Amino acid sequence: MATEITQEGLTFSDEGGGFTLKSVTGRGSLDDPYVIVEDVVGPRQAILVIRGLKQVGNRIGTHHIAGVAINKIVINRSADVWQNYQMELRELTTRHSPYEDGLSFAQNTVIAGAFTASSFPNLQRFDEPQDTLGFSGSTVAPGESAQFSFLVTDMSPIEKFYLFQEPLQPVSELARPDAVQQGAVPVEPADEPGGHAARPNAAAR
Repeated sequence: MATEITQEGLTFSDEGGGFTLKSVTGRGSLDDPYVIVEDVVGPRQAILVIRGLKQVGNRIGTHHIAGVAINKIVINRSADVWQNYQMELRELTTRHSPYEDGLSFAQNTVIAGAFTASSFPNLQRFDEPQDTLGFSGSTVAPGESAQFSFLVTDMSPIEKFYLFQEPLQPVSELARPDAVQQGAVPVEPADEPGGHAARPNAAAR
């Protein structure tokens, strides 16, 4: 049975599978972000379903119609060591988030670069043709946890959207030395002050 938690206007659910939602606190502002605690079991993607962003509005002071700050604590309940962790925003489960839907990780805002962080030291951000954050440079053993902070914004919010999450194992643990795990995001060392990789200079969403 799915767990559903409503906190300060937003409703979070683990109905998409792949993890168990443990708790949600906070109100989504920069100084009091939503803190989401999850047990991720793998091996398939963990899909967090979020409802109510349009009604919540903007709590982070950007130009977007709606925007919230999120801090996720993810506990590795699988049997695998994680070396990378990928997150992707979608309005539909069947397709990537295009530029036109307005949903993003606060694309092209200064505040996103300052707020986005993780216990993984390296960040690779893709704003087009999909909204993805890729984290790497550390490992998370079974029973250990990883933390992620990021912003979610939308210029035309709808009732429901999805946060796809995928922990990725080291290449050395794959079946072939030259194999690349499906869905893996290439991650390079950060090259901007504050430890964040450069983002494309696209129009703000």
